[in-house]
Amino acid sequence: MAQWCQLQMLEGKYLEQVDQLYDDSFPMDIRQYLSRWIESIDWDTVAIQDSLATVRFHDLLAQLDDQHSRFALENNFLLQHNIRKIKRNLQDRFQEDPVHMAMIISKNLGEERKILATAKSAEVKKQKLDNKMKEIKDRVQCVDQNIKNVEDLQDEYDFKVNTLKNRENEMNSMAQKELEKEKLLIGRMCLELKAKREDVVTQLMDLLNHIQALLSDLISEELPEWKQRQQIACIGGPPNACVDQLQNWFTAVAESLQQVRQHLKKLQELEQKLTYENDPITLRKAFLEARALELLKSLLINSLVVERQPCMPTHPQRPLVLKTGVQFTVKLRFLVKLQEFNYQLKVKALFDKFRKFNILGTNTKVMNMEESNGSLAAEFRHLQLKEQKVAGNRNEGPLIVTEELHSLSFESELQLSQSGLNIKLEAMSLPVVVISNVCQLPSGWASILWYNMLTTEPKNLKFFMSPPSAKWSQLSEVLSWQFSSVTKRGLNQEQLNMLADKLLAKGNPEGQIPWTKFCKQSANEKAFPFWLWIEGILDLIKRHLLSLWNDGFIMGFISKEREKALLSDKCPGTFLLRFSESSREGAITFTWVENGELSRVFHSVEPYTKKELGAVSLPDIIRTYKVMATDNIPENPLRFLYPDIPKDKAFLKYYPKPAESPEPMDVESTEKRGYMKTELISVSEV
Repeated sequence: MAQWCQLQMLEGKYLEQVDQLYDDSFPMDIRQYLSRWIESIDWDTVAIQDSLATVRFHDLLAQLDDQHSRFALENNFLLQHNIRKIKRNLQDRFQEDPVHMAMIISKNLGEERKILATAKSAEVKKQKLDNKMKEIKDRVQCVDQNIKNVEDLQDEYDFKVNTLKNRENEMNSMAQKELEKEKLLIGRMCLELKAKREDVVTQLMDLLNHIQALLSDLISEELPEWKQRQQIACIGGPPNACVDQLQNWFTAVAESLQQVRQHLKKLQELEQKLTYENDPITLRKAFLEARALELLKSLLINSLVVERQPCMPTHPQRPLVLKTGVQFTVKLRFLVKLQEFNYQLKVKALFDKFRKFNILGTNTKVMNMEESNGSLAAEFRHLQLKEQKVAGNRNEGPLIVTEELHSLSFESELQLSQSGLNIKLEAMSLPVVVISNVCQLPSGWASILWYNMLTTEPKNLKFFMSPPSAKWSQLSEVLSWQFSSVTKRGLNQEQLNMLADKLLAKGNPEGQIPWTKFCKQSANEKAFPFWLWIEGILDLIKRHLLSLWNDGFIMGFISKEREKALLSDKCPGTFLLRFSESSREGAITFTWVENGELSRVFHSVEPYTKKELGAVSLPDIIRTYKVMATDNIPENPLRFLYPDIPKDKAFLKYYPKPAESPEPMDVESTEKRGYMKTELISVSEV
């Protein structure tokens, strides 16, 4: 089956990863329409040969022409339009650099194969575990049936023994020959009964061996992998929606162990009715009971998990950063969903003692079955942290506040009434950063990103005493997630390349990036930290540019050199939108090209910050922008959004709608006040 067809059959979480691969530089439309042709080419080879890349680039354009013709035969005007637009964009972007296009296709195909391999591996593992679950359930049923057979045989044996005793006591009731025959039959039944009891005990031993192996897979592999996926989801990565599957497996194992304990109880009853020398039930009963209980205890101890990490509802995309005095929520789940545990578990939230905090609000909850999915859960919705003020010397640590990691732990106790055993349960959240002022949130979030990107150790609270460096391949993915988690668009390769140039020495794409380079400001450097610049831009997008960013109209991260290269052969008045590199708070500017006397001339406007965009929207600024020409007549130099989209066509839907004609009374009132309607217009002098 073709690779593209296989991808489209995957679950939603994998399709989201595929979606991240394609953007305006190489749209998914091309991948869809030309999937067979694309997969028939060795793009790895094409990407290292200039001449071959040129040939394949023109082949791709020809393929698009053929696709356009097919849409023309179908009278599909919209798709014809889309194909023409895609072709123009490809020519603008890759005509002079077809190797770049080949590299994009080669990289995307490789990433697709990785996604398929991951999905296949996950499905194989899931199927393997499901098969093990089924095998254990079948074994449990088999043991159950065999115990019933033993019970029936033992009842029959008891009946015959008692009958024989009664008949022996009656004078002349049985002939000697008949008596011997009956004793022989009972003797054979006794041997058969011993053998069946031995078989049942052996089957129970074997069943517990299988349960132990499966339990090891769940506790040492599946549970840690789920927790790692949760870490990634917390910092904007693919959503982690597999806890229900984990719960099904944990519950199935618990049910099997409970049934084994019932089987052992039944064997004890059989033992009490019939005992004999070297009885396998007598010899192994205590060992089997202890082992089954130990496995159940191990399962239950690992079943309490933090389903939803601590998060302030006011900042849902920034979990694990908590502000003193602000409510936060956290949710616990018990992965063993058995009705007998409903309302038995009381969970208490505790904070570490690294810095002293009091937890305000109801910090104890009873776990109960949720109506939505039947899971056993407890959600803390109104917790707050308040720092204890220490008289005299304040308890200062070696780290700044936004690098101090803290743990929020949860304790509970489960009583198994049948065995009289009390099991202490504990779960711990991922490390959290506690801030006292919202201005510390960006730096606190940077710490959360760095920690969860580089480690899976939840108790490493001294991580920032000596923080490790990150590879660009790691950091670039996390940076893209910061945009895709709060918008509909992550960062494309060209945008990431520009950011890499800011962090890495040239020619070293996999160089190590230290924590200080990412989020610290050197005493000798005037520039502000890289992350705070990114944070300012993210905030600017969320507040004022969300629709423009989602629609792909903002090129955003592009160097001035690359900007000039893109605009140099465009029509006069062609402009693009990029983020300012000199504004810590986040700002956006536009650059346009004009014909000069000797060469092309490029103009950039002073960047617009949140303050300006709060008064006038960027589309309205572009619509009304004026430059004072030499004849003192203002004119708008902006004509085409890069590459060649007419300005009004690109931004029409963002322009303010014409105001409705006011009622006569309103006009009269306005005239009486002596006011004239105004409009803010940006004017520059060239």
